[in-house]
Amino acid sequence: MKKLFTILGILLLSAIFLQAQVAKDAWALGFGFSYPKLTSTNLGHSMEDMGGYLSIQRNFTEHSGIRLTGNYNSLTGTWGPSNSETTTTTAIWGGLDYVYYFVPCESLSPFFTFGVGATNYTLDNTKDSYLEGEQSFEILIGFSLGAEASLGENWKLKPELGIYSTGTSDYDGAEGTDGGGLIGSSTDAFMKFDLGLQWYFDKGEPSKICQLYDGIEQRDMTDYNKIEDIVKQHIPKQVIKEVVVEREVPSKNDRIVLMGVNFDFNSAKLKPESYPILYHAAKIMHENAEVTVEVQGYSD
Repeated sequence: MKKLFTILGILLLSAIFLQAQVAKDAWALGFGFSYPKLTSTNLGHSMEDMGGYLSIQRNFTEHSGIRLTGNYNSLTGTWGPSNSETTTTTAIWGGLDYVYYFVPCESLSPFFTFGVGATNYTLDNTKDSYLEGEQSFEILIGFSLGAEASLGENWKLKPELGIYSTGTSDYDGAEGTDGGGLIGSSTDAFMKFDLGLQWYFDKGEPSKICQLYDGIEQRDMTDYNKIEDIVKQHIPKQVIKEVVVEREVPSKNDRIVLMGVNFDFNSAKLKPESYPILYHAAKIMHENAEVTVEVQGYSD
């Protein structure tokens, strides 16, 4: 048992350094081992309890989803002189849970569940003889706390601890109980620790809320098509006529100073009269690709 908890601790620690892959919606399959234990009972305890689970989960958002779980539990309780007798409750049960993730973008993401279910169970070697061999069907209600630790893009390690209350006081094979179930009911209850894997076999669109954890994305927001349209709108017709006039091609040693290209005050918007000048300069540069151009400017 000590080795198991050591391995679990190493896996959880290594998960902290992995990046979580979160989608807006996803499907996941879960499976693993369970360690159940009667918590509301008038019997003693033994270490022979065991179980397992299988689940299918649908996440609708980054934070919430629903889960359908199937479970097998074998729970034991001791009684008689020196607790020499053992009652075994063999239960097959299922539950429908609401799942809420507190920090879905973290590689170690804690969650909470609350749900209802139903169990079919049989009793063996009961303290109250009239319950021997009884097979019953009861409603369950419960909640749990757990966490998903990233092991890769689609795999998660999932430890979870839950407590569940039954609708009867003879779930342990003995009428009555020494403790209360959930919300103070006088029925038997049990807890269950799960350790398993969660496989996300289908994912939707990647979540954008996780960009808050990865940093702000930098984008070029310039609308070049809009700028081109503005230039075209501000070119006077007479300028087009002027620029087609033949003129001497400047040599490499000529120096042309561009004057009159100004901006509005406290703005990056060009003044309307600047566009014809820029158009003229662009045409000369286009016709003389070998010309070296130096651009200077200043701001007050």
